[in-house]
Amino acid sequence: MLDKLQEVAQRYEALTSRLSDPAVIGNRAEFQKVAKERAGLVDLVETYRQYLKLQTNLEASRALLGDSDPEMRALAADESKQLALAIDEAKQRLQVLLLPRDPNDEKNVILEVRSGTGGDEAALFAGELFRMYLRFAENQRWKVEIITESAGAMGGYKEAIANISGDNVYSQLKYESGVHRVQRVPETEAQGRIHTSAATVAVLPEADEVEVHIEDKDLRIDVFRAGGPGGQCVNTTDSAVRVTYLPTNTVVICQDEKSQHKNKAKALKVLRARLYDHMLAEQQDAIAKERRAMVKSGDRSDKIRTYNFPQDRCTDHRIGLTLHNLPKIMQGDLGELVTSLRTHFQTEALQQNLETSAGAAASHSATSELED
Repeated sequence: MLDKLQEVAQRYEALTSRLSDPAVIGNRAEFQKVAKERAGLVDLVETYRQYLKLQTNLEASRALLGDSDPEMRALAADESKQLALAIDEAKQRLQVLLLPRDPNDEKNVILEVRSGTGGDEAALFAGELFRMYLRFAENQRWKVEIITESAGAMGGYKEAIANISGDNVYSQLKYESGVHRVQRVPETEAQGRIHTSAATVAVLPEADEVEVHIEDKDLRIDVFRAGGPGGQCVNTTDSAVRVTYLPTNTVVICQDEKSQHKNKAKALKVLRARLYDHMLAEQQDAIAKERRAMVKSGDRSDKIRTYNFPQDRCTDHRIGLTLHNLPKIMQGDLGELVTSLRTHFQTEALQQNLETSAGAAASHSATSELED
């Protein structure tokens, strides 16, 4: 691990030097590429430097354990114990930082929220979930662009889709995909009985055009008159766009903008993200079926979270975490949930990585013995 960390530190220094190179400064694309790679190494390099400093301090402290002054020896022993604990913590953090990064972590996302079982109450809950994520995005200073909204009969949404862009959006929202349940007395319930309804959330990494190439021949573009509120221009012109990807019969409708061209561009962005998500799912199924069976990753078929209003609690079933103060959570205060989920799945990945390394070492040892 230390050899690999030293290589990373050298790479970091090389990237830092390149940022002051006039040739790089004069090339905007190259400068952004170098700056982005360097930024991705900052946490790892700083933690590694802290680890080396702690090791140096520990050696100096242990050297004082043989001092002739009993008080100095006691102080050195106490300091050595604290430094050893700090080194263990730094080592664990380094192991997590060295894990292979999800290549999508830095991407923007397409957020899709839909009502599930529960009729009008499910649509109302879907609307509350959608607003919860928009408030969280606002707190993170991310940019939100509403792509399409389909209102429920009594409010809320049958479906709502938004494009969220900013720093590391996917890394923070990727574990939100799944079925979200709500338990409460609905506004539509006259007798005060508690109902259970559901809404689905899908967080798709936004795909670049080069990642998902769509042939014009595979698309059917239909235009029609938009419905719903929006004024004369929306309702009297053929501005709404329906895009159908023929190979998979995937359909995306967008009617939010007055311009047909803008609606088409938004629809293609959503289509590209859905196809990219499907492509990733196929790769994961082919490569890691066993791992996905052991460690759930937020598949949409799983009931991942319950919002129980009578008990004022939010429970994430994947990690057994229960939080209270639902009004605060529904206002977009998702920090503890997001951090806990990331820590849990990083720990799972680290454990599997250690087990894989141990298995490889044991296999190598057995092979060496046979050769001897």
